[in-house]
Amino acid sequence: MSINHEINRLLHFAVQRELMKEEDRYYAANRLIDLLKVDAFTPEDDIEEQLPTALPILEEMLGYAAEKGLIEDTTEQHDLFDTRIMDCVMPRPSEVIRRWQADYARSPKAATDQFYKMSIASNYIRKDRIDKNIIWKTPTEYGDLDITINLSKPEKDPRDIAKAREQKSTEYPKCLLCRENEGYAGHIGHPARETHRLIPIRLSGHRWFMQYSPYTYYNEHCIVLNRKHIPMKVSRRSFENLLDFVTILPHYFLGSNADLPIVGGSILSHDHYQGGRYTFAMAKAPVEKSYTVPGYPDIKVGRVKWPMSTIRLSGIDRDQLVDLATKIMDAWRAYSDASANILAETDGTPHNTVTPIARRKGEGYELDLVLRNNRTTEEFPLGIFHPHQEVHHIKKENIGLIEVMGLAVLPARLKKEMAALKQEWIKGTEDISGIEEIKSHAAWYKEIRAKNPEAKPEDLDKVLKYEIGKVFETVLTHAGVYKRTPEGMAAFDRFMQVVTK
Repeated sequence: MSINHEINRLLHFAVQRELMKEEDRYYAANRLIDLLKVDAFTPEDDIEEQLPTALPILEEMLGYAAEKGLIEDTTEQHDLFDTRIMDCVMPRPSEVIRRWQADYARSPKAATDQFYKMSIASNYIRKDRIDKNIIWKTPTEYGDLDITINLSKPEKDPRDIAKAREQKSTEYPKCLLCRENEGYAGHIGHPARETHRLIPIRLSGHRWFMQYSPYTYYNEHCIVLNRKHIPMKVSRRSFENLLDFVTILPHYFLGSNADLPIVGGSILSHDHYQGGRYTFAMAKAPVEKSYTVPGYPDIKVGRVKWPMSTIRLSGIDRDQLVDLATKIMDAWRAYSDASANILAETDGTPHNTVTPIARRKGEGYELDLVLRNNRTTEEFPLGIFHPHQEVHHIKKENIGLIEVMGLAVLPARLKKEMAALKQEWIKGTEDISGIEEIKSHAAWYKEIRAKNPEAKPEDLDKVLKYEIGKVFETVLTHAGVYKRTPEGMAAFDRFMQVVTK
């Protein structure tokens, strides 16, 4: 392997993928020479390869760096170093913003198309890892639910864990979402962000930033973050922000996690939203019952046929949509119905909030408000409206925005566990409770074997995927505050009577 050739390959790739211009070639080459501690460089003008990603080049360069002692041969140190490599051929943030503005002048879609392509070409979105995720759809009465076994985050190497202990703690950046991450070199325990770029946007007159998620769970999965490191808070301003965003990028949706523990997202310390260009099962779910709210004649209000209790508002008048959404949220925050296990607060601790999601429908807008409650009891210490014990073998984590919309993000352990389950099924094992690796699935395994007595070995992958999807459907019903029973729907209507007074 010639490091000179690999540098030339990367320069060719970067020009081809519009990360830099031909005029930047020597500047970028000199940065790479310095980074890789190369003594001399000879340009090569006869490279004609067309690569979809820079991964083959980066693998060669990382092998060289490890051999020369520039890095240790661990995944995390590879990630830190290959990000430094790609930063040598990246445009500056101001150039990315200039390109975005020029593309947006043509169309919002042109702007996101180019920004997304750049995020993949730069290896900021590690598509090779994301492509390893196991993805399928499971049909249910609520539509086709998206199921993902997440394999894109590599396991920690003991050498990196040891280095992390030596790392001095710092409050810069304060978290992974802070805008100060743009260009940050990172360290063991904090991912490199030298190829990270942000697009400034104004929401409700304030400065926010849009980026893509490096762990894209769906097409063009973006994050919209507050320029200030302030806690998540769902408020009237949130609804204004969501509707502003889908006005700026009408081909995207945008939603907010709830702002309370248990029902909120994984990062509640920094105000942010998630969006993208994907249509979830929830967005396709129909309105099954309509309501009339006095004072809002132009806004359609309906209960969505969805396992999590959702009120859908639709109309053209954004001010009325924001007013009504705020009215519903305020009513819900103060609402209690002990017969449905809903208490607004206990000992001054609030329990009710909403998960809002905005999208465009032609010239109009659609705003879904998912009712959430984070109460716990002795019977349900992790949450009454949280995945219950019987489904923890598949999904135990919080149900955040992405799951709410119908996409399960399941742990990587399931890949190995499902393979083991399949082998025991083929062998005819009736009871797996004594097998340490998969004993958590024992009750479910008996149940699904009984449901599929004629399943052949070649059918088992399909059977297991379907049954996992059905468990996720159950997870969503557990998280729904109003159950889809006659009693549950009557309780939902009692709340709507408060709204429609």
